[in-house]
Amino acid sequence: MDARHVYSSVADVIVCDGFTGNVALKLSEGVVDVVEGLMGEELSSTMTMRVGSLLTRRALRRLHRRLDYSEYGGAPLLGVAGVTIVGHGRSSARAVRNAVAMAYRFASSRFIERVEQDIAAAAAHYH
Repeated sequence: MDARHVYSSVADVIVCDGFTGNVALKLSEGVVDVVEGLMGEELSSTMTMRVGSLLTRRALRRLHRRLDYSEYGGAPLLGVAGVTIVGHGRSSARAVRNAVAMAYRFASSRFIERVEQDIAAAAAHYH
C-alpha cells in the first residue's frame, strides 16, 4: 500500500509508529480545514454559487460531520492492556463526551479481547 491509498478504503487499519501517525493526522486535519475554507469561498463567490450552496447545504453538513474529529472523539490506541482512546489535544466538551462514549462501546463489546483473538488466529494461520 502506498500513502496515496490512505483514504481509498483499500485498508481498514493502517499501522505505523506514533510520530508518522501523528504527522498523517495533522496533515489530514489541515487539508480538511483548507478544503472547507476553499469550498466556502467558492460557494459564496457568485449568486449562482450561493443558490447552489443552499441546494447542497444538507450534503455539506453531512460531509462536515463525517470529517469532524469531535464527532468521533478519538481513536483506540492498541498495544496497551485495556481500552485507551486517544483524543485531540484541542478537544471540545463534545469531543470528550464522544470519546467517553466510544470507550464505553469498545469496553462493553470486549473489543480488546476480540482483537487479541483475531491476532492470535492470524498468527496461527501464517505459521
